[in-house]
Amino acid sequence: MKSSTTARPALKSAGILSTLTLAALALAGCGAAAPTAGDTATGGAASTSCSVNGEPFSTDDAEDSIEYSELESSLGAVPEAPEDTQIGSIMKFLGNQYWVALSDGQKAAAEKYGVGVDVQAAATESDQVGQLNAAETMLQKKYTMLVSPQTDTNLCPAVEKAEQQDLLVVNVNDAVLPGAKQWVGPNQMQNGVSAAEFVLESAEEGDQVAVIEGQAGVYAAKQRTAGFTTTAEEGGLEVVASVPGDWDIAKARDAATTIISQYPDITAIYANNDGMALGVAEAVNAAGKKGQIMVIGTDGVEAAYDAIRAGDLTATVDSYPYLTGQVSVNVAVRLLGGQEVPRAVYTPQALITSENVDDAPPTLD
Repeated sequence: MKSSTTARPALKSAGILSTLTLAALALAGCGAAAPTAGDTATGGAASTSCSVNGEPFSTDDAEDSIEYSELESSLGAVPEAPEDTQIGSIMKFLGNQYWVALSDGQKAAAEKYGVGVDVQAAATESDQVGQLNAAETMLQKKYTMLVSPQTDTNLCPAVEKAEQQDLLVVNVNDAVLPGAKQWVGPNQMQNGVSAAEFVLESAEEGDQVAVIEGQAGVYAAKQRTAGFTTTAEEGGLEVVASVPGDWDIAKARDAATTIISQYPDITAIYANNDGMALGVAEAVNAAGKKGQIMVIGTDGVEAAYDAIRAGDLTATVDSYPYLTGQVSVNVAVRLLGGQEVPRAVYTPQALITSENVDDAPPTLD
């Protein structure tokens, strides 16, 4: 980090996007892939979560939405779930602490509400076919489905079949089904905005920053990148590189190594998730620049918290996966009980630094 620790007033205020700018960014960045030839056509059979009528669903600025903390006051108590309710949860990859924490939250809420939950996931973060196969298997068991797709469309064949059988499907975080009927998760663009605003607090005009992106074509990666890039540039920073890391720690480390070599005066690197941020931190340490280059991640996994305590990671934007898992089951049980839940249910997020790393996280309990 540069020796100057006081942000210029113009820089700091410029990092905060107006509501209108944020909404416009969300619409421009959503860009969900169009359904494949096998998807339901908008003019044919009944609409499904993979059908697109007009613009693909942008969760970050959904009009029909509610904060998770307002569910109880708005809708009342969680109703009793129908007898023998079974929930099938399709995770992206359980080798990532984020998805482990999210699934743990789902299991805790399922026990609280007296429903069964079966969690399955792909073998890797990019095993789209394996994730679809897991969803197809669950579909045969007639489960209520909580899906966290690897891309915006890779689970569409299973989702369409589920909804044609009148099975409930709730899209939980990260990739967003093009026409998702129910969605639970944080504002993805705000993840990137918060990271950029943090950098701007101690940056000088013209400072160089970079982004390590998640998997190409995934809603969360596009939104987080857009939020960071636009906020940083509007604040007077120069985004010198924005390259894919595919959620992979090794790819992120290699990309960061190249960026640091090309731009030795770089001030900060933002990674779209914590796993990649840890890879960036390895590259920063190897270059002998620990404490000189800010490294910011997103997700709030335990390893990121440990890295912040050790000084290897500067910050992370925690989107509280355990709580998000709890809320996803809460929403599913409400819908099964006949309540009319808004289309998008927002869960919280917060910037975590060495100053608040030991604060207790929020839960639904």
